[in-house]
Amino acid sequence: MRIAVFHQHYLGQEQGGGSRFNSMARVWKQKGHDVVVVAGSVNYAGRTGDPVRARDLFRREIGDGGVEVLRCWVPDTYSRSYLQRALAFLGYTLSATLASLFIERPDVIIATSPPLVAVVPAWIASKLRWRRIPWIFEVRDLWPESAITTGILSQGSLMTRILYRMEAFAAKCADRINVLTPAFRDDLVTRGLATPDKIVFVPNAADLDRFQPAPPSETVAEEMGWNEKKVFLYAGAHGRANALSQLLATAHLLKSRPDVLLACVGDGPERATLEETASREGLSNIAFYGPQPKTRMPALINAAVAGVAVLQNNPTFRTVYPNKVFDYMACAKPTVLGIDGVARDLVCAQAEAGLFATPEDAASLAKAILTLADNKELCERLGQSGLRWVRQNADRSVLAERYLDILSDLAGKPAFPSATVDSFATTR
Repeated sequence: MRIAVFHQHYLGQEQGGGSRFNSMARVWKQKGHDVVVVAGSVNYAGRTGDPVRARDLFRREIGDGGVEVLRCWVPDTYSRSYLQRALAFLGYTLSATLASLFIERPDVIIATSPPLVAVVPAWIASKLRWRRIPWIFEVRDLWPESAITTGILSQGSLMTRILYRMEAFAAKCADRINVLTPAFRDDLVTRGLATPDKIVFVPNAADLDRFQPAPPSETVAEEMGWNEKKVFLYAGAHGRANALSQLLATAHLLKSRPDVLLACVGDGPERATLEETASREGLSNIAFYGPQPKTRMPALINAAVAGVAVLQNNPTFRTVYPNKVFDYMACAKPTVLGIDGVARDLVCAQAEAGLFATPEDAASLAKAILTLADNKELCERLGQSGLRWVRQNADRSVLAERYLDILSDLAGKPAFPSATVDSFATTR
């Protein structure tokens, strides 16, 4: 089978960030299938490599595991403002549409959102061939709803109406819709965008080949300045939706504990402001390290006492599973979870792998952090419980094979025999 994936945020070699499709595509390639990813040259994690010139529009490169990547031109404005991020989305839409004309005809196509604009070049690619190509619309986050509830878009704006129509169009035209949480499925069905039989469920998971428990590295601790510190690691985007100002407020409450350090790894449009605020307010117990190579992330997690996952106190985010919690669990680290809803059910109830803190409640976050900082046995118990759960339920290589079965069914092409896996829905 030849699989084409339209994914603006597909990571570059060794780039840190959400690596769902880096892992999926690598497994598919190992199974003998041809995979091409039509990706952007700039994403939320920064530039993916050497710049792609506007006059070239795209270049070919080889990604993880020998996967073919068409790296498409995106204006280098992604992290400057939300308006300029919209320009970056438009740039990807145009360059990816052109690039789709230069790929060998695929048997099946995936368009993964956000950004929602990925469905445009995917749909066009499915039509501009001698016969129609089946395609999957993947919902990694509810757009434009998330943008509205976080304040990026207003409810009645022209852009919002366009995005809602684009969402409905994709849901109608796609042959299948893959959702990353059961709550996304319920939302699409409730709004009448899809029937249950059209929706499949291949959720986020952990790359267990890369993320494994290991003793803390003294070298990493020394390089990061973490010696003698109890580190609580936030690894992820620094955007409005993440509301990392709550970590600044938490740092204020933890000033009496100089042994506790809040370490933030990643990038996004809010990072510069957060760093400036922390410096201005004299917060030495929170540090921002910027994006890190993905090969370094397991060592950083293993050097921490626990991982931190937070989002804005927003009803939309009750529907999401954050990527980072799977990496924390795979390294046998507990999670301080400032996200309610399905994430709380998964991490704190099903996996018994963390402590819940009320979103955007600094006192609640500080309490959970201190509980773990002062209770090594609890950290060990929660970490081991999370590791067991993620190995049993969320091995990304197994889920990649499950995805492959869905693709094979759509394309009418045989897939290699794959292991069966119970979805998260069966454990709820």
